[in-house]
Amino acid sequence: MTEPTAIVSPRRPRVLTPGLTALDPGVERYVVRGGGVHAVALEAGDAVELVDLHGGQSCELVLFAPDGSDALEALGLRAAGPAGGIQAILAGEGEDVQRVRAGLARRGLDFGRVGSARLFGPETAPGEEVGLRASEAGYLVVAAPGAPMSPWEQSPPTDLLLFIRRARPPQPGEVRLPEPLAEPRLDLHIAPASVEPYVVRAGEYIQIIDIQGRQCSDFVAFQERALERGLVRGLDNLTTRTLLGVAYPRPGLLSKFFDADMNPLVEVVQDTVGRHDSFNLACTARYYEDQGYFGHVNCSDNFSRQLAAYGIGAQKGWPAINLFFNTNVDANSNIWFDEPWSRPGDYVLLRALTDLVCASSACPCDIDPANGWVLTDIQVRVYPEKNLFKRAVAYRMTPDAPAELTKETGFHPRTAALTRDFVEYRGYWLPATFARNGPIDEYWACRERCVAIDLSPLRKFEVLGPDAETLLQRTLTRDVRKLGEGQVVYAAMCYEHGGMIDDGTLFRHGPNAFRWIGGDDYGGIWLQQQAKDLGLDAHVKPATGQIHNLSVQGPCSREILREIVWTPPGRAALDELGWFRFTIGRIGGFQGIPVVVSRTGYTGELGYEIFCHPNDAPAVWDAVMRAGEPFGILPMGLNALDMVRIEAGLAFAGHEFDSTTDPFEAGIGFVVARKDDDWIGKEALARRKANPRARLVGLALSSNELAAKGDPVFLGRAQVGQVTSAVRSPLLKQSLALARVDVAHAGIGTALEVGKLDGLQKRLPATVVRFPFYDPEKIRVRA
Repeated sequence: MTEPTAIVSPRRPRVLTPGLTALDPGVERYVVRGGGVHAVALEAGDAVELVDLHGGQSCELVLFAPDGSDALEALGLRAAGPAGGIQAILAGEGEDVQRVRAGLARRGLDFGRVGSARLFGPETAPGEEVGLRASEAGYLVVAAPGAPMSPWEQSPPTDLLLFIRRARPPQPGEVRLPEPLAEPRLDLHIAPASVEPYVVRAGEYIQIIDIQGRQCSDFVAFQERALERGLVRGLDNLTTRTLLGVAYPRPGLLSKFFDADMNPLVEVVQDTVGRHDSFNLACTARYYEDQGYFGHVNCSDNFSRQLAAYGIGAQKGWPAINLFFNTNVDANSNIWFDEPWSRPGDYVLLRALTDLVCASSACPCDIDPANGWVLTDIQVRVYPEKNLFKRAVAYRMTPDAPAELTKETGFHPRTAALTRDFVEYRGYWLPATFARNGPIDEYWACRERCVAIDLSPLRKFEVLGPDAETLLQRTLTRDVRKLGEGQVVYAAMCYEHGGMIDDGTLFRHGPNAFRWIGGDDYGGIWLQQQAKDLGLDAHVKPATGQIHNLSVQGPCSREILREIVWTPPGRAALDELGWFRFTIGRIGGFQGIPVVVSRTGYTGELGYEIFCHPNDAPAVWDAVMRAGEPFGILPMGLNALDMVRIEAGLAFAGHEFDSTTDPFEAGIGFVVARKDDDWIGKEALARRKANPRARLVGLALSSNELAAKGDPVFLGRAQVGQVTSAVRSPLLKQSLALARVDVAHAGIGTALEVGKLDGLQKRLPATVVRFPFYDPEKIRVRA
């Protein structure tokens, strides 16, 4: 008898969506930044969980009752004293400070009526938790206080995690709004599949919020003065692209948007998503009809109905900024789209450049992925002109991490006075060029005299504890046991398969005290995870917010710094500082600014890096520039820095290496010199070294044309490699490139070609040459 076939119930295939919250319904997560503050409203029965993420961080908290009195007892806590730490933080600046101050003012709350409770402390272990439950409603303020850290200390204030588990999770259709950025003049709710018009005055800010995530919102704006004259002058995407030099449509937002008469209407101030559509129409009836959905509600018809009251005639399709709409253009100019990138609470902040009539939609598209298949709400808030919101885009350490807005470095007050050409780099604004000189002058200053470069976004992590050396010996490609106090070593971190996580420099401050300086936040996360998995007594604390650095590079750098760097007895003086060594000292003598000075750099020249607290950064900049003035010192931006680092053959993440590339393929195989112990990636790297697939080579182009990252490298019709970085060298007077090439064709003198256009129609002849192109023996950097 045949056994009956089992019936398997159909199950939805599992899809990973780290872009949306991975928390249970009713659970909210907030990050209380080290040295920062956060506030959230509680309801009776809500559970509160606080986590000391990195250990050793104190926590101060206050709970206001609705009438402004002290309600700490509702959390089962008693006041230990006044809220001095919180008040000190709120007296400063920052996005979190501004938001909390606005929330307190809106509720009329006064710290004079309450005390604060203290949790955690210096002995708290990483990941330690405290659970509380609110017996009544209140307004919770949580701070992670900490004093400014000297660069030779290793005790930065670190982040706390705050989880709220709501006693009453939001019900389907219920909207819970994020706290306003400031006190709004207008707070407008837009229900799903609808449009709302509103008027905005010049200088006011418009915040458009995706409340629940993955919901598109079309935005239109019209010049009010033109409407009064009977003229309809709204956003014109073709004019905007032309004026901003973007002839080809692309996803994302431009900095400003214009009407057809070339008048600027709005500018983008903040964007926490980075993925929008600024070249298509708002959705139209025709789109749905072509899909077979006749009579489907659409944004264009909704706009026409709502804008009629302002004398604006109907249109079948409205030019709009399609916020949160995830579109792209493929190689054949076909437009495609997928689910939005926006997360719950993501927003775009615009500033009106003239008086405007605006309208925003909550897009009704439910027949494709445009809104993640579920229609939700949009919130629009208009803030008065008196507010000051800094320009920023969102940066996320990992896909499911909370968004962090772009920050300014401690040196920004000085660099911003010299240029407006800033680019976002690793969550910070850095100058690309300086207005008075430009990248070529900056380049020659570095090669012939001296330059000052703001490299503060480099990630700093303090690695501390009895097992710190063991952790680093396990995770880096260098032999950390050979590193003495006051020494620095360049190393790589690799995965088990040999692909690189990051490169960086390791400073040894003491027997159990190290500082890792790399390019990526994930390096610190990975070190923390390895310490936990190995059961090591080692603590990894992020310190980037407490240590900013100025790179002083060039032949005159030693003479300049000799005049201003004081070092105590027992520490190496500047003239005694060897290559890859550091010393502790002060700028300006015994009572001066505390600094750490290392003989390191990223230019191929003699040079140093000065590490200081961000609060001291302007004074450090001033001292360096004053001392350097007789030598012709110049500030240097990222464009010129890229030129000198390529000439020097120095690797850059995302160019010469990524997680698919090992150190040998990245041109830094010298960092893998260990044979002792068992370290992560050891076996894989041994296999890769014995059986190499590709090698990083230098290419000298016989044309003056410039290669570019990603250009294919050919031998005949066969592609044998790819350009990773390229430069036209002012000093060597030719176009050069770094390229990853198959080992069979990587020998010095090999004739290759760099493909342009489609790779076949145009080729740039090139020859494999020795690199570094500039000072290959490193005589200058060792001088």
